[in-house]
Amino acid sequence: MPAAPITFFNRLTRSLETEAVYGEGFLRFTYENPLGALPLHALVKRAAFSNWYGSRMDAPASQAKIAPFLTTYGLDVSEFADSPDSFRTFNEFFYRKLKPQARPIASGDDVITFPADGRHLVLPDIANCADFFIKGTRFDLPALLRDAALAARFAHGSMLISRLCPVDYHRFHFPCAGTPGAPRLINGPLYSVSPIALRSRASIHWENKREITILRTQSLGDVLLLEVGATCVGSIVQTYTPGEAVEKGAEKGYFRFGGSCFITIFEPGKIQFSDDLIENSQAGREVYARMGDVAAHALG
Repeated sequence: MPAAPITFFNRLTRSLETEAVYGEGFLRFTYENPLGALPLHALVKRAAFSNWYGSRMDAPASQAKIAPFLTTYGLDVSEFADSPDSFRTFNEFFYRKLKPQARPIASGDDVITFPADGRHLVLPDIANCADFFIKGTRFDLPALLRDAALAARFAHGSMLISRLCPVDYHRFHFPCAGTPGAPRLINGPLYSVSPIALRSRASIHWENKREITILRTQSLGDVLLLEVGATCVGSIVQTYTPGEAVEKGAEKGYFRFGGSCFITIFEPGKIQFSDDLIENSQAGREVYARMGDVAAHALG
């Protein structure tokens, strides 16, 4: 039986599209083939493997991968803040900056924006989601946060899961204005966050290495911002200053090489997600949208 393709709704084109999965053959063998379990647990999920691969992307020889990558995935180089020729390694290209006009920030005090480019899924009420990628699987918020009081407080909150593919812009930003605290690290393995992996192991989000930041806001209360590492992510780099107020759309940090994930969690009753996010998420389908575009509106 042929493998099921990964489809998503593209907000930019208003159409359903099939994802070109980077390393798809390896992912399907590792997560869908019983023979893939051995390399997955013995090597792939371990930090040493991702650190090794990340170091390869930092080597001068990796520069040769940039041009073929641009050609294969059709990236728009006119958005880049720097010329593709200026990147000394593939990793420098991977966490590239964009021109400010390439990602305008949606205006409005009640507007919450996407923190990153990627494919997005929403849980309007976390506690009432009974089919997270696998039928009968609930999102385990206590395991994700490793803080019982915080998990209880946000149990019926709203969650935005932003999945970044290797082809995406890999800097992440604040979805609303506020004052961020220091990030808290929770160590864990580094499974892939691709739907191919999540269909066999939905718990990846609350197992993988992650960092949690509390953003204190005037109208939304506390907003939880989580960077989730994944296979071949060399590191999560924070570029903001804890305790210093930020505007909506300000840069928070970036991921080094690999697919990764950013999770935003709001207190109960504070926001309403955009209709296309709700409709597609209910169908088990992600929505592709870019950082700075409208993700939700504040209530009240």
